[in-house]
Amino acid sequence: MMTYIRLRREIHKSKRNKKKLKKLKFFFDNNINFYTSCIRKNVLVDKYFVRGKHDIKLWLDAYYFQSYYSFSTFHDYNVAKLIANDLIQVYIEDQLYHKFQKDKSKAPKKLKWTGSKVALIELVYALHYQGVFDNGNNDIRVVAQYFESTFDIDLGNFYQTYLELRNRKMNRTKFLDGLQETLIKKMDEMDERQSF
Repeated sequence: MMTYIRLRREIHKSKRNKKKLKKLKFFFDNNINFYTSCIRKNVLVDKYFVRGKHDIKLWLDAYYFQSYYSFSTFHDYNVAKLIANDLIQVYIEDQLYHKFQKDKSKAPKKLKWTGSKVALIELVYALHYQGVFDNGNNDIRVVAQYFESTFDIDLGNFYQTYLELRNRKMNRTKFLDGLQETLIKKMDEMDERQSF
């Protein structure tokens, strides 16, 4: 049996945890009839704990052959191992769950779009027509839905908004032009600071 300290070391390595869970499942699967009989507290389960009697249908652990025959029965070790495996499985799954929750808490905070809906729609269409998502093989609705879910915003009837953008007489890409101006301005400011 694995010591507690060794088990704790293995907990932190999820590949090993998954292998350990696989081993536990294998043992459980091989003892499913025995396990269900014990859980149901079946009257016939008593036959498993009589010394010198072995049910050949059940899987017998190699440990039995090293045990003290006048004290042990064929299946008392299996009961102990099933109980221990249940506890180990709960412990490992709990550790994996907490590790998952910890990793999840490290996930970046969800950003909220604070610009106008029109600006976001302009950006969505520009990115879609540039073909930057799946080589342009997505429908505009898919791209818009992605932005809606990512930024937790309802774009409403974005087709209508896009038509209004197209019908503008002046400054059709006001938001994109502003993005370009702001970025170039910041780059120029940084260049000026570095030149001193």
